[in-house]
Amino acid sequence: MFSSCEKPTLLTTPEYKVAAPTMSNQNALRPKPKPKPFPLNLYQTAVGKKWVMAITGLMMLGFVIAHMIGNLKIYLGLIEHNGEQVYDIDLYSEFLRELLVPILPSGVVLWLLRLGLIAALILHIHSAYTLNRMNQSSNSQYQSKRDYIAANFASRTMRYTGPIIFLYLVVHLLDLTAGRTAIASDEFVSGDVYANVVHSLSRPVVAIGYIVANIAVCVHLYHGISSAFQSLGVSNPRYNGLIKNSSIGIAGLILIGNLSFPIAVLAGVVDL
Repeated sequence: MFSSCEKPTLLTTPEYKVAAPTMSNQNALRPKPKPKPFPLNLYQTAVGKKWVMAITGLMMLGFVIAHMIGNLKIYLGLIEHNGEQVYDIDLYSEFLRELLVPILPSGVVLWLLRLGLIAALILHIHSAYTLNRMNQSSNSQYQSKRDYIAANFASRTMRYTGPIIFLYLVVHLLDLTAGRTAIASDEFVSGDVYANVVHSLSRPVVAIGYIVANIAVCVHLYHGISSAFQSLGVSNPRYNGLIKNSSIGIAGLILIGNLSFPIAVLAGVVDL
């Protein structure tokens, strides 16, 4: 019993004070960008950017495969066509320029395909750049040195192989399509694909540059193919192994096919 002059001592729990927001927390509360109309509002998100990167990447993969298969015609050499001896790859080039003629003028379809690929390339680069900026602007920081366990060499070098591939595409188009670069052959003739390839890749410096660039292409593709399917939501333990093995197989075949061209020219297997 308590006496009249005593007050009971209440058991109280310690008070918990809410810490004032730190500078990093205040920075996290930045205003969201103004929503844009559909489908641009989807592209404002990381998920939308990954979808764009995946779809445009697969489009360009299709072009790389078709381009390599077409270039393999260089090994067929001369064939008889309308009573004349012509290079098969030159006929293939002419076929591409004459697609849907006379419905459309010569070269129109080919340029439409080129413009579509250029648009896909621009979107691919922009989505990759903005995703990287979103990642860098994040307030999350690693407290210790990053330990790459799941990430392989190909995934860690995507930001380096990408610019190498872009530079390679520019030089490649100007060298063998327009013949207007410093390294372009003086004997360049528009439409003479076989001769232009031989004249260009017969120089060791140019051939080595093409070899290095195509290695970068296939390292990029090895990670990009599997990453594209993951970004599109095609990820399941049942077929993840198949996707990974397919990435290795496709990248490997493209590497072998594309490296064979400069090596064959330097070795004299492909010659005028």
